[in-house]
Amino acid sequence: MGSVFYRNPRHDYPMVERGEGVYLYAADGKQYLDGSGGAAISCLGHGNRVVIDAIKAQVEKLAFAHTMFFTNQPQEALAEKLAARFAAALPGNEGARVYFLSGGSEANETAIKLARQYWLSRGQDNKHLVISRRQSYHGNTLGALSASGNLARRKVYGPLLHDWPKIDPCYEYRHRQVGESEREYAERSAHSLEEAILTAGAENVSAFMVETIVGATLGVVPASEGYFRAIREICDRYDVLLIMDEVMAGCGRSGTYFAFEQEGVRPDIVTLAKGLGGGYQPIGAVISQGFIHQGIVDAFGVFAHGHSYVGHATVAAAGLAVMQVLEAESLLEHVNATGELLRHGLREVFAEHPHVGDIRGRGLFVGIELVEDRESKTGIRQQRGWPAALRAAAMDNGLICYPGGGTADGVDGAHILLAPPFIYQPQHVEALIGKLEKTLAQVSMGTA
Repeated sequence: MGSVFYRNPRHDYPMVERGEGVYLYAADGKQYLDGSGGAAISCLGHGNRVVIDAIKAQVEKLAFAHTMFFTNQPQEALAEKLAARFAAALPGNEGARVYFLSGGSEANETAIKLARQYWLSRGQDNKHLVISRRQSYHGNTLGALSASGNLARRKVYGPLLHDWPKIDPCYEYRHRQVGESEREYAERSAHSLEEAILTAGAENVSAFMVETIVGATLGVVPASEGYFRAIREICDRYDVLLIMDEVMAGCGRSGTYFAFEQEGVRPDIVTLAKGLGGGYQPIGAVISQGFIHQGIVDAFGVFAHGHSYVGHATVAAAGLAVMQVLEAESLLEHVNATGELLRHGLREVFAEHPHVGDIRGRGLFVGIELVEDRESKTGIRQQRGWPAALRAAAMDNGLICYPGGGTADGVDGAHILLAPPFIYQPQHVEALIGKLEKTLAQVSMGTA
């Protein structure tokens, strides 16, 4: 294959040649239906002319000027648009500031640093610990990976990572007890944060970092009703910042622009990426409440952090165009309607499937949890290698989906994450379900 250092050097990757709508085409002519947006990235599908033309126009005018020396119009316009969306989401979100990065890992790393410098600005030098959740994923930089609870991704780099506190996820399918109401479970689950803060000492805890909807590690797990309201109260009680990671779930993926809107809870910091640029350019963003920005400005004048491509003009132009398409084509309404159609279709087809334990999600963010048997909910054993087999079989069947492992306990378990482009039509939903049904049949019967 040449001189590329591949993700998996032993794998033979097909050469992708072009993208059109909800399809990708390999050099040999094979067509692939995009059922996961890559990794929940390609929200507008492939080949969107509005975004492409915006990128071309910006490159011809100004491709890049380092933001150590200049600002630029696309960065300013995109920040205004995001801050306005943030303000409209919930009361009290006015005055937000937006910091641009090149992706989700950088965004979460930046959020951790932002929280630290905020507490320094308040004279609370001991506040440095970031509490997060087991079976979470916040990125591959060392700080973001320290906050992540994905055992497989942490394994190689364990000695390099911070040993920050972790609590259990709010994962009703596995952790809600018999006879326990959803509200009771949500409160019990949230209470584990209070216990962790008290154990570490509230004076030492900077932030709680949490995925609003858990993505790749658990396979699209929304929180139980009332969980995030309890979390917000606990953070307020102990003076801990709430960082909500919406790298996957945000930018309309869950049916509202910010996933936290559906929880009715105001984050102190929220992180975005993936759908922000729709795959047309690499971009991430950190949105902070105004009081955090003001505290740092008043105490230090500068935020002690930065990357070369912060606020890149061409990247910001792409992000701005993606937001404009979302609004002009009313795609959030379409996301909700198509998501309902997808989940309904999946539940009909897999209603009696012996290995499908749960189908869940919001908007066009859908997870299918796979089990050894439905009654016991025993996770698919790691040694069976289902995630890799599912990915390979799906590709053979002309489908791109996003399987994952370790769903049940960090080791055993498997799921399939679906995050198709927002432009899906009913025929694409039908095709996705058909290809997925064939794929799961092949893997579960050992014929893949």
